Amino acid sequence: MVDDEKAQNLFTGTKDVVDTLKFDEAKLITWMEANVEGYEGPLTVRQFKGGQSNPTYQLITPNKQYVMRRKPPGKLLPSAHAVDREFRVISALYPLGFPVAKPYGLCEDTDVIGTIFYVMNMVEGRIFWDGTLPGMEPSERHAIYQAKVKTFADLHNVDWRAAGLEGFGKESDYIARQIYRWTKQYIASETKKIPDMDALIKWLPENIPVGDKTAIVHGDYRIDNMVLHSTEPRVIAVLDWELCTLGDPLADFTYHLMNWMMPSSEPSRGALVDIKDMQSYGIPTMKEYVELYCKHTGRDSLPNVNYYFAYNAFRLGAICQGIVGRVRDGTANSANADVMEARVAPLAAFAADCACKVGMKA
Repeated sequence: MVDDEKAQNLFTGTKDVVDTLKFDEAKLITWMEANVEGYEGPLTVRQFKGGQSNPTYQLITPNKQYVMRRKPPGKLLPSAHAVDREFRVISALYPLGFPVAKPYGLCEDTDVIGTIFYVMNMVEGRIFWDGTLPGMEPSERHAIYQAKVKTFADLHNVDWRAAGLEGFGKESDYIARQIYRWTKQYIASETKKIPDMDALIKWLPENIPVGDKTAIVHGDYRIDNMVLHSTEPRVIAVLDWELCTLGDPLADFTYHLMNWMMPSSEPSRGALVDIKDMQSYGIPTMKEYVELYCKHTGRDSLPNVNYYFAYNAFRLGAICQGIVGRVRDGTANSANADVMEARVAPLAAFAADCACKVGMKA
């Protein structure tokens, strides 16, 4: 098992704001005074260590702590870093009692800090960066995974029209639109030819299965994108809604299931695929986890899983390549972003293998 303390030190907590992401704090204070109910300074600004995409800051005042998410400065990929969409979805979900941070305000005036941003409450609790949950008792792990899948199902069960998310995304052709989007961003970020990616770009849009119902999809639901209660196995905030839209919940859920199939992307994090006896370890097998999700969403089964796995691995490869492109363009947020290049070809190979199981020619 990997060193959990090392993972926590790498990704948890804050650091001084790096020079490339500094801004005029006086302008932010003026905006906070005018737009954040109950704000009282003075203000101290720190940058969170974790995250690859949208720079995230801790805003500390004597009586309260806030979180600010901003679009990064510099050259950006089309449609990426949509913090305004993040703000809209958490503003819709918060009144429903779904676990998200309380939103305070969105600023679309780039004269304030240089890019658009929003401010939300800082939710205090536990964030785990290693999905194997080392150091816990089996019963604790099992309870946390039960909470994870129940929260995910609750999201997919939300009546998005009643939540005010009409127009947040199109109601049909989700997979086709996603393939188009990530193909476009992959090509824009491409640094070398990967034959498996080229084959998937051709095969995936020609073999899309009949779609599921439309639901709110998170886009990157995983253990480190949620805050758990400090003592209870309960999700108190789901984070990082950048990829959220309306779409096929099975695409969203099968992406999450890849945690049971793929090796860890970070040497400091464990992988579920490396656990030999999941029952004694306390984490549900993929089959058990699927059964829990189906129970909570009223389904009998998950159809077309190999196609969905191929699509999701392709999508993840394109996301990783986008990070490589940002390194090339000088806009990457993480000092570790360049290691993503090594992930793209293995993800493409995994996707191609899944696609071949349902008809793609090798």
